[in-house]
Amino acid sequence: MRESDVQNSVRLALNPYATIFRGNVGKVRMTDGRWFDTGLPKGFSDLFGFRKTDGKMIFLEIKNAKGRLRDDQRHFLEAVSQYDVISGVARSVEEAIEIVERGLKFNELH
Repeated sequence: MRESDVQNSVRLALNPYATIFRGNVGKVRMTDGRWFDTGLPKGFSDLFGFRKTDGKMIFLEIKNAKGRLRDDQRHFLEAVSQYDVISGVARSVEEAIEIVERGLKFNELH
C-alpha cells in the first residue's frame, strides 16, 4: 500500500477522535526563477491537529509497512514529545487510533 493511501485512510478513521490536517510542504520555482518554500519546519509531521475530547495537539508521521523515518522527521517528533502533546509514527489506521486514544508520545514508543 502506498504511503498516501495509508495517510488518507488514517485521516478518515481519526475523524471521530480528532480534527486532523495534512501538512503540505514543498518547494515551487516561481516565474522569476526564485524558489518558494512553504515554510513548515523540516521533518514536520504528515498529519497534525487536536484531539476532540481535550484539545491536546497531535503530530503523526505516516509510513507504509516499508517506510523509514528520515533523521529530520525523527528529530521533529523527539522535539515535540518534550511537551504535553500526542505524537508518533503510524503504519496503519489501527496504530494511529491507538496513539490518539491512549495519548502516546513518540519518545515513549521508541
